[in-house]
Amino acid sequence: MEEIKSAHSGEYVSASEIAGAKVRVYGKAQNRTALGIIHAYHVMYPHAKFEDFEKAFPTALNPDSGWNMNFKKAAECKTDNEKGFWFTDEKEETINLQDGTKIAVVKMWTKPSFERLVNHAKQYGIVVADFEKADKGIGKKGGFRLEYLNGYVPPVPAGGKSKTWLWILIAAIIIILALIFFLIRSCNKQPQVVEVEKVVTESVIVHDTLYLQQIEDIEKDFNAAQFQLGKADLSDDAKFVLHDLAKIMQKNPDIHLKIEGHTSAEGNASFNQQLSENRAKAAVDFLVEHEGIDASRLDAEGCGSSKPKNAEDPMASENRRTEFIVLE
Repeated sequence: MEEIKSAHSGEYVSASEIAGAKVRVYGKAQNRTALGIIHAYHVMYPHAKFEDFEKAFPTALNPDSGWNMNFKKAAECKTDNEKGFWFTDEKEETINLQDGTKIAVVKMWTKPSFERLVNHAKQYGIVVADFEKADKGIGKKGGFRLEYLNGYVPPVPAGGKSKTWLWILIAAIIIILALIFFLIRSCNKQPQVVEVEKVVTESVIVHDTLYLQQIEDIEKDFNAAQFQLGKADLSDDAKFVLHDLAKIMQKNPDIHLKIEGHTSAEGNASFNQQLSENRAKAAVDFLVEHEGIDASRLDAEGCGSSKPKNAEDPMASENRRTEFIVLE
């Protein structure tokens, strides 16, 4: 059986485990990778409670931490000395539960404890990549990032950014009310054409609203993905967003996009123009070659540095980007 070396020395992830995995965790540091595993579990089970985390990752996995627990409510980490033993940064580290509780994860993970955690996480479909492969997209503090595997799409938590569940509920209520009205009108032998048209219209509205919100969310993330100075290589963040965009395009075959490449103002205009065209082409090539999108549905255009996102600072890094425009 083909084996793929894991981040934890002496252990391996088999090809069959990769094939059945849902989330892969990339991290540069051992304890940050452990934090990434816990965050991956939260992504997969967004409605989990504090006690669910304690059951999913019991204290026995990490007996060497110096604490008789792997999790603590962040609000209870009050002193600076105590905070040093827990991941307490609310923006990047704590697990934010649906009931408002913020969980701090213990920082101390010895090599044996980390290896137990990595093996334990496999039962949830979570695997860990080599540390050497975690050089991109990690963010500040040598953190971690997650990659969804084998077509896995994490559930949307209630109250989260996406309101898909709400629109599904509204659509269900509309259909139920329409059916009730249909039955009442049937008893009175009234024509039903108007009500059928109403249900169809409402369904189209719900679909269009969902589609527009998905496009809007993806567009924000895509426009925020930046390029290194003078380079046209897509970042991992951009690839993740393009993957989500491809799923929308596959579900909506009438969509036609124009992808624009942009640069900051460093260098001469001729070089910037070619660089912007290469950036737009890189996004189009990824959608065509990796996601199977028909090339006829995509246009690429280089804008050089003529359309800065930050007009006050033409050389700002946020100007090195790609953007897409829905044409159809």
